[in-house]
Amino acid sequence: MTAEPALFSILRQGSYLIVSIHTALDDSQLIRFQEDLIAGIGRHRARGVIIDVAALDVIDSFGSLTLRNTAEMARLRGALAVIVGIQADVASTMVSLGMGTGSVYTALDLEEGMEYLDEHVTRSAGGWAADARR
Repeated sequence: MTAEPALFSILRQGSYLIVSIHTALDDSQLIRFQEDLIAGIGRHRARGVIIDVAALDVIDSFGSLTLRNTAEMARLRGALAVIVGIQADVASTMVSLGMGTGSVYTALDLEEGMEYLDEHVTRSAGGWAADARR
């Protein structure tokens, strides 16, 4: 019996979750991704989330909306989200079709995403808190 490869992975790095989407996801898989990530934020008490979409050569309107909504859900759960790795062709197509990531911060790669979270997630007396200067 052969195990199917994972569609996405969620890794913990300190107070951050790093999520890599490995292949294009259909609508039901996107919803499962969203549910798993939001649950993981609570389970790991994450204060930052990086969503890596570098493996995707297409992001449709539902995918774009789901990424935006997921980032907003993360914020409501106390975690700042960054989307990284949008390929140049994908970005061009998204803009020409009027799709975007809204107010969600995007970065070129994982390193830039980590730098953004390090600058905007601060340690306070009560624990980790998203920086209000966004």
